[in-house]
Amino acid sequence: MTEAAKQPLLDVHDLRTHFHTFGGTVKAVNGVSFDIAEGEVMGLVGESGGGKSVVGFSILGLIDSPGKIEGGQILLDGEDLVKAGEARLREIRGREISMVFQDPMTSLNPLHSVGRQMDEVLRLHSDLDAQARHSACVEMLESVGISRATERLRAYPHQFSGGMRQRVVIAIALLARPRLIIADEPTTALDVTIQSQILKLMRRQIAEKGASMILVTHDLAVVSEMADRITVLYCGNVVERGRARELIEAPAHPYTRGLIDSIPDPSNRHERLKQIPGTVPDIRNLPQGCNFRDRCPRAQALCAEIEPKLSAQRGSLSAACHFPLNPGESA
Repeated sequence: MTEAAKQPLLDVHDLRTHFHTFGGTVKAVNGVSFDIAEGEVMGLVGESGGGKSVVGFSILGLIDSPGKIEGGQILLDGEDLVKAGEARLREIRGREISMVFQDPMTSLNPLHSVGRQMDEVLRLHSDLDAQARHSACVEMLESVGISRATERLRAYPHQFSGGMRQRVVIAIALLARPRLIIADEPTTALDVTIQSQILKLMRRQIAEKGASMILVTHDLAVVSEMADRITVLYCGNVVERGRARELIEAPAHPYTRGLIDSIPDPSNRHERLKQIPGTVPDIRNLPQGCNFRDRCPRAQALCAEIEPKLSAQRGSLSAACHFPLNPGESA
């Protein structure tokens, strides 16, 4: 098989994950498609409630009732994880795909030491003996910048700072050398200085381990530092995707332009912060046509009648918009 014909590590096609509630059906993910190659970092971007985290949980089979994957495919090396049983998914979690959760205090067990929680990963996903597992845990903590690693293995999560806890979570995610890491808002709870350290750490670690990563975030400033490609979600749908540099410098979709313009510019300290007008529509009762039309300054009558489909624009960019932006054009 040639390099050009090589299949992606992960191929998500027309994924639909809905939540059936008393108030109606919430179509949190409603036809999302993307792929990720080996060694690639892909940013999954959008406002809160856009379906980003649900995509990550769907990939790992972590959707609980009243949620359900209603359709689509999640192909890991050609194997459809939507059809995989729970036993197979348990084998995949941690070994093939791991997740860095948003809040380390809720993803770490406060009743067990850090060493015990790290050791459990290796007991489940490796054939190492106890001494080798201990050595691997020490080495991994040191690699994520935690000093006195042997001593810190005996400590509990509450004995670490927020930044150190997030380093532990990253260490656990990398421990079994997974091929894909899903990082769900990994720096949201951290201050700006620690955010930068964690991002550099994650980028270095995945490069050294040869892993791929899906970086789930609402922050385009963060994803621009990390990602090779970016997929933008709005109301459970992909509205734009493409190479990171092209998308950041000249997006085709007005929503992406709005996200970029809302990033504070330190050089314009006296200029009013820009924002996307209006609010996200009720996802249980989405409007006909384009979901973004009530917030879009470019909306016309066509936008209220026909839902735009994702189509090629320029370069690597694809956008779901009837009236896409030209390079350098504002929304």
